[in-house]
Amino acid sequence: MTSKTILNDTHRALGAKMVDFGGWDMPLHYGSQVDEHHLVRQDAGMFDVSHMTVVDLKGERVRDFLRNLVANSVDKLKAPGKALYTAMLNPQGGVIDDLIVYFMGEQWFRLVVNAATRDKDLQWIGQEAKAFDVAVVERPELGIVAVQGPTARERVLGLLDAASAEKAGKLARFAAAEATSKDGVPLFVARTGYTGEDGFEILVPQERTVGFWNALLDAGVKPAGLGARDTLRLEAGMNLYGQDMDDTVTPFEAALAWTVALDEGRDFTGRAALEAQKANGVPRQMIGLVMDEKGVLRHGQKVLTPHGEGEILSGTFSPTLGKAIAFARVPAGDLEGAAVRVDIRGREVPVRIVKFPFVRDGKPQPGI
Repeated sequence: MTSKTILNDTHRALGAKMVDFGGWDMPLHYGSQVDEHHLVRQDAGMFDVSHMTVVDLKGERVRDFLRNLVANSVDKLKAPGKALYTAMLNPQGGVIDDLIVYFMGEQWFRLVVNAATRDKDLQWIGQEAKAFDVAVVERPELGIVAVQGPTARERVLGLLDAASAEKAGKLARFAAAEATSKDGVPLFVARTGYTGEDGFEILVPQERTVGFWNALLDAGVKPAGLGARDTLRLEAGMNLYGQDMDDTVTPFEAALAWTVALDEGRDFTGRAALEAQKANGVPRQMIGLVMDEKGVLRHGQKVLTPHGEGEILSGTFSPTLGKAIAFARVPAGDLEGAAVRVDIRGREVPVRIVKFPFVRDGKPQPGI
């Protein structure tokens, strides 16, 4: 049975084209995916991400538990409200899921995990938490609205009461705070996102989510769907779980080495496998590709390199760049100056290897 967020009727009333996304009935676009993409790059757009799973972890040993659960070090989180991007790994070093950890207090950490992996995530977290006597509390009563773009923060701050607007306005990137709207709705405001633009992800009580969405509409923020969210995140160099990585891929093979902390004295699940891979060499690497010829790079296309064949993971036409971009996983090896081609329906098309993100602060990265 397909699940629906509390905003489902609202999306339909706004004329959204709805699609199945990981078992959820979600808006693909509200008319023009490209217009929605440019809207977020140039102004502000909002996304319904209420399908994602919020989990609160509570107990005296929560920090110890997270030291064991995730590959990044939660000891980096010293001030309440600070957040960390990381991954949960299996014993083979494969990514069970990528997630954000919010430190709210020594006995309260909050996780936001992917919708499509909810069941396996909750099972894994619950199983691992038992040894640490940590309570795992899912929060299905919370909706989530992401407001992203150069003017996103000011639009949201205008809906908060004076004290909350001041507090939220001072949030650094990757930090969160509890806040209150002008009409008294309790909110959790995080300066995070999945578009490469500034903005907030806001947790709202489900029964007040439609009202908050409509208040954003009244403030001039237009809705955007999954289509724009996907092109925005790929331009921003952000992985999509299930397409760019999964439980057979390690962070080192997914260009996520920066999310791994091999700090002394901490034995997290998957650490031994990562240390062995680091010592022996990573067999595969993830690279960014740009195609200057006309056409689109798509998932599953064969990538030909001097070291062997790989494949396109995420590929799309970039509205900001006006050309095709992609992530690819290929055999490890030095590719500087190498001729790399993609097999598109039997035709080998040359592509360029580039560093990602492809777009930063709304502008193409140098050399792209």
